[in-house]
Amino acid sequence: MPKDITSELAIAVDIGGTFTDIALVDHATGQTWRGKTPSTPADPSEGFLTGILQTLADAGRSAPELAQVLHGTTVATNMILEGKGARTALVTTRGFRHVLAIGRQDIPRKANLYTWVKPEAPVPAERIVEIDERMGVGGVVITPLDEASVRAAAAKIAQMDVKAVAVSLLHAFANPAHERRVAEILAEELPDLAITTSTDVLPVSREYERTLATVLNATVMPGVTAYVARLEDRLKAEGTEVPLMLMQSNGGVAGAPKIRVAPALTALSGPAAGVVGARAVARACGIDDIITVDIGGTSADICLIKEGEIGLTQAGSVGDWPLALPMVDMITIGAGGGSLARVKDGALAVGPESAGARPGPAAYGHGGTEPTVTDAHVVLGQLPSRLLGGRMALDVEAARKAVASVAEPFGLDLETAARGILAIADSHMVGAVRVVSVERGHDPRDFTLVPFGGAGPLHGCALADLLGIRRVLLAPAPGVLCADGLLAADLKAEFSRALTRPGPMNPAEALPLVAELSAMAEDWFAAEGVPEDRRLRSPVALMRFAGQGGELAVPFADTRAALEENFRTAHRTLYGFVLDAPVELVTLRVEATGLADAPQPPDMAAGPAPAPSEHVTVMIDGEATAVPVCDRAAFGAGAAIDGPAILTQLDTTTFLAPGWTATAHPSGAMILTREIAE
Repeated sequence: MPKDITSELAIAVDIGGTFTDIALVDHATGQTWRGKTPSTPADPSEGFLTGILQTLADAGRSAPELAQVLHGTTVATNMILEGKGARTALVTTRGFRHVLAIGRQDIPRKANLYTWVKPEAPVPAERIVEIDERMGVGGVVITPLDEASVRAAAAKIAQMDVKAVAVSLLHAFANPAHERRVAEILAEELPDLAITTSTDVLPVSREYERTLATVLNATVMPGVTAYVARLEDRLKAEGTEVPLMLMQSNGGVAGAPKIRVAPALTALSGPAAGVVGARAVARACGIDDIITVDIGGTSADICLIKEGEIGLTQAGSVGDWPLALPMVDMITIGAGGGSLARVKDGALAVGPESAGARPGPAAYGHGGTEPTVTDAHVVLGQLPSRLLGGRMALDVEAARKAVASVAEPFGLDLETAARGILAIADSHMVGAVRVVSVERGHDPRDFTLVPFGGAGPLHGCALADLLGIRRVLLAPAPGVLCADGLLAADLKAEFSRALTRPGPMNPAEALPLVAELSAMAEDWFAAEGVPEDRRLRSPVALMRFAGQGGELAVPFADTRAALEENFRTAHRTLYGFVLDAPVELVTLRVEATGLADAPQPPDMAAGPAPAPSEHVTVMIDGEATAVPVCDRAAFGAGAAIDGPAILTQLDTTTFLAPGWTATAHPSGAMILTREIAE
């Protein structure tokens, strides 16, 4: 196994909107250290290095000792969401310059049918250039590539003041020859621009989705490339030159060279890392069916894991844009610790706007004046007076003043207003949990809730009560679980090819294509230095009933009957029925995984629960209640405590509600169970 996959001293950094989380592990001893520092939105690489150096100092280690650096980033996501990517031009087949403007007829689920306005295309028509060429169905050349038209297109682009060029030609997924030659010519004519092709990003059918993914990839390519270069320069300046590995949206890591080519693969890297970490924690406790709720400062990400399998989807989106790249199947909503509470149209609303890292919640003392979910917790007494191991003091009076600004218009006292803020935030998250569970045929009561993120353990009991869930699992370090997940993540890559024509599975066509994709996976394994015994290849088929507009991913089988049965079973499980219609095979994919050495959970010694360090006043159901505050790290395996209680640790705070019992697990996790009334 190469040095960049398994190593003795590995560090993982996850940058969120409010905090940067760090996890450091020595694989030789199993010892771990964790850190948390405020994010630096102006230059995320600054917070990246600050967090690394701070955590290394806590461990008594130095940067040159590092053998592995992993990173989860939202740089690409933020560029797409905020429209701050590089100015991009698009080169496409003559006659198809309006593909992005036409888009799809779909209207967003929660949009008003009569008032919804289609968002503007990420590349306006004046920056779309057509060239003379044409591939037909199956990749048959109808019109040969006119290289003179490509050079003329390059001359036009040179006058556009753009930083990147996307190339998406008709039917390139079936025959990439024209696209590859166009990219070569553009690189000759425009050497200073970033150039990306649909063949490198999303080689599948559907012109709109393929072109959009390619354009979005191009818009973030210069920014992500520069960001990765800054990270590498900062590491080198500290004496560390090990390969930088970055988290992808599919739940696996990849080397920086791959991310430079397809930076859009990192669009949901942070949330994906948290899901991987949650699964690892649950497995250590013998739990396979979980619902994860990652509550950070800005958003909440919800994912359902059945039988230990993390589901992937190619129907995800980032902001207004569908992004058909493989990503962990999750729901994201604007509900986090920094979500702002405001009076809108005579009613109290919470989120999706956030106070972010600066100014942040009023209680953080950075100039924030508007109330947030965090301020509501402070007003109710559910948060201690200091965070981050005592490094960060909370301004209780500022929080009370902020909450008062929304309490007064309704004639409410502070505690009632604070409870209302939390109730609204919890309601938003419960609705998202039902989307990934009830709407997909799962009863949430059959699952264990795994809340994490800086604010997750504050909401765990309340969310479980609303959903009827009786067991909640807390990771050893919920506030930095995304960083822990990076350490547990495998290397991953997908290799896809669309069939020349969708239709019934034809072994004579499908089997050679799977073999070709498997060979590409083998080449990737060799390039990454993955040993034979750690290589995992999973062929997948994307299928549909004839006439359907979307596909389901199912395990590939080498006979038509077996493959169609896999599809019908998956369709019945997801939708509750199957159609009396022909089954079509659309795309084949091989998912390649290089299994990594995840940190092993500790075997914590048995011991009693610690004595409370203090008692604080918490408002519970309108009553001022004296609640014990305990250091979670002082619990021995098997030790239990009944709620109400507050459990403190460096990265987060847990509010154990009345009726709940928390028991320390030998793995370092904590299992919360609900008392069942007679």
